[in-house]
Amino acid sequence: MSPQSPAPAADGVRLSKVMAERGLASRREADEWIEAGWVDVNGQPAVLGQRVMPDAVITIDPLARQQQAQRVTVLLNKPIGYVSGQAEDGYQPASVLFTAANRWSDDQVPLKWHHGHVRGLAPAGRLDIDSTGLLVLTQDGRVAKQLIGEDSSIEKEYLVRVRPLRPVPDGEPMLPPQAMRALHHGLELDGRRLKPARVSWANEDQLRFVLREGRKRQIRRMCELVGLDVTGLKRVRIGSVVLGKLPVGQWRYLRPDERF
Repeated sequence: MSPQSPAPAADGVRLSKVMAERGLASRREADEWIEAGWVDVNGQPAVLGQRVMPDAVITIDPLARQQQAQRVTVLLNKPIGYVSGQAEDGYQPASVLFTAANRWSDDQVPLKWHHGHVRGLAPAGRLDIDSTGLLVLTQDGRVAKQLIGEDSSIEKEYLVRVRPLRPVPDGEPMLPPQAMRALHHGLELDGRRLKPARVSWANEDQLRFVLREGRKRQIRRMCELVGLDVTGLKRVRIGSVVLGKLPVGQWRYLRPDERF
């Protein structure tokens, strides 16, 4: 039998190929939809790699096209040890955590995870490898522009655990009033004055920072300039969207009522 001959009837033809030939989806889309459980063959759920007869009745759940067309935005509680963007120095990007298994069980958005949501998903902002907390991943360029565009002024809130770089004499505060004023407004990084910040004590060894910019390792460098070492940093809010109870290493979809 020549290579151009059709497969024997007993073997059938790969389902994704049949779907592509019928104009139902590209072969890649077909495999994604089959794996997501959106394809039936002769009334039965299809399986990846399945072969079918040429006259097979193939039906596709309407959710496949609806969700494919929807640009998703994902909120992830990034663990320490993951980079925000591309893999570097042997560390994985946080986006590898965007899997069906890592979805938060309390996610209320009625959206089914599928591979199409991974395509073009990119971080909208950075969070250092040794920091944790709220990281936004999005397919929507409008969301990315709001969060990281040149004109963005959206607040980002952090809880920052600190300790003094040098011994503090008894009776003196870890952070003198003039140093606190400098954190609010007065510091420069790389020869550029920082935008005003709101800084307050959350408890005896933890500061709350509210910033409207995100220079590289900004909070750690600000603290160092006033004699503090950062031992832990967690982002807990971006605009009106809060980290809340989202567990470390898990994610949820941005709700329709949430806006940046």
